[in-house]
Amino acid sequence: MNIQENTSLKPYNTFGIDAKTRFFTKVSGLKELKEALLFAEAQTIPILILGGGSNILLTQDFTGLVIKLELKGIKVVEEDSEKVLVSVGAGENWHEFVLFAIAQNWAGIENLSLIPGTVGASPMQNIGAYGVEIQQVFHHLKALNRKTLELETFSAEECQFGYRESVFKHRLKNKYIICEVVFQLSKIPLINISYGAIKDTLAEMKAENPGIKEVSDAVIAIRQSKLPNPAEIGNAGSFFKNPTISESTFEKLKNQFPEIPGYKVDEGIKVPAAWLIDQAGWKGFRRNDVGVHNKQALVLVNFGKGKGKEIQELSQEIQKSVEEKFGIKLSPEVNFI
Repeated sequence: MNIQENTSLKPYNTFGIDAKTRFFTKVSGLKELKEALLFAEAQTIPILILGGGSNILLTQDFTGLVIKLELKGIKVVEEDSEKVLVSVGAGENWHEFVLFAIAQNWAGIENLSLIPGTVGASPMQNIGAYGVEIQQVFHHLKALNRKTLELETFSAEECQFGYRESVFKHRLKNKYIICEVVFQLSKIPLINISYGAIKDTLAEMKAENPGIKEVSDAVIAIRQSKLPNPAEIGNAGSFFKNPTISESTFEKLKNQFPEIPGYKVDEGIKVPAAWLIDQAGWKGFRRNDVGVHNKQALVLVNFGKGKGKEIQELSQEIQKSVEEKFGIKLSPEVNFI
């Protein structure tokens, strides 16, 4: 195990924030991971587990040990003529795994193409896009108990999935490290093109009988047209969750703002946060080196030398102004460190 000191985390977070950590190590196996945890325990310092660093905002230097998880490997656990169970290391790049699945003609995650980050973060966040969420293809995961250093298995029910939520963001936060995720994918290409944007893009691509590859290509095209590339402009994708409000609240808002979009979900009406932020006048806003993207108001950006604290303050100003205008409180999707 190689432990570095006073390391910049700039290369390891997609916001490109130049925060430092007291200790840093990369782990590619369970043995190394356990050693790193024991090192932190001996030093009595906090731990931060990093995957792709695409869903965090570093608001200050970190005083403990950052563990960059690089557990790799993709293997078929079980299969029949209709489905396949595939086990994936938590450190695998999510989008590369999606492309791998498509190349094998395994369906179910093509709508989640180009989502940044690693496989281990996918169940933690219950990542979702264009009508698909991880919980729909999730079978089970294996996570290391940080106290006992034993691997434990969690079923979908035990993960308590919600909208961009799981038990690992609440009750079990900082208690487990996800090491391996098993997905159940379909050999029968049941594509989901319920989102209008996908249908429109497929039509533009002249894809008459789209398969999973075409759906993935359409999703990639949509995301690239709306979202900035973190290699060019620091960002963490969607900064806020889309809020869900009651039908009565939505009707009142519709009287006041006839253009307000919303779609029905089990808990009420989901309203696009991007629309609320745009209507509150924030789209394209810039202050020093931080701002709101000019094509997608849901994306906060670091133009180069922005500080995490500045982005945090900007996000709080946006929350305040959206709440004052619409009476809706936005919740961050990004984790503040």
